[in-house]
Formats: sequence, structure tokens, C-alpha cells
Amino acid sequence: MRKSYRIKENKDFQHVFKKGTSVANRQFVVYALEKSDQSHFRIGLSVGKKIGNAVVRNRVKRLIRQVFFELSSSLEQDRDYVIIARYPTAEMTYEEVSKSLQHVLRRAKVLKK
Repeated sequence: MRKSYRIKENKDFQHVFKKGTSVANRQFVVYALEKSDQSHFRIGLSVGKKIGNAVVRNRVKRLIRQVFFELSSSLEQDRDYVIIARYPTAEMTYEEVSKSLQHVLRRAKVLKK
């Protein structure tokens, strides 16, 4: 996934937190904010230190990025997404992460069927 698809700056994260809508399940919290002026979606990831050490946190981020890469054609394109991973994601396999993330994105009504 290219860097233009990522949210990196704190002000962008804060803007999505304040103006966006949130949906959660046991493993993830997803904030989505519609931005009509951009042609593709952007994602920001937040994986706290309670999840595990750096190796575990980076693995979780890689899994989330891969799921978004595979779902990119069926996602709403004109949005910013911020995904917060909760503790159970540390022990999850790729299939479990994918299923859980698809579930929360469907609940947020940003995943096309």
C-alpha cells in the first residue's frame, strides 16, 4: 500500500476523531470521515502498547494493512479511516483479523456488498 493511502499527521487523526463516526466490535474501533475532495481512501492505524511489544504491534499493523489492500475495491473511496486495534488482536490469525475487520466495516456501512 502506497504512502499516499496512509494518515500520518496528528492533526489528520484528530480531525477524523472529532468529525468522524465510530463503530466498534470487540477487536477494533473504526472511525470514518467522508472527504469529498480526495479520490482514494486513507487509513491511519493506532496500536497501543497494551497490545504487546513492537514486534507484535507491527505484525498487527501489517495484517490490518493487508486486509485493507484486499478490500480496497469494495471500500468507499472518498473517506479517511482510523483503525484502533484492541487487545484480542495480538493473538489473532490473518483470517480472524480479516473477518473481524470486515464485520466492523459492514457495521459502519462503508463496505460494499
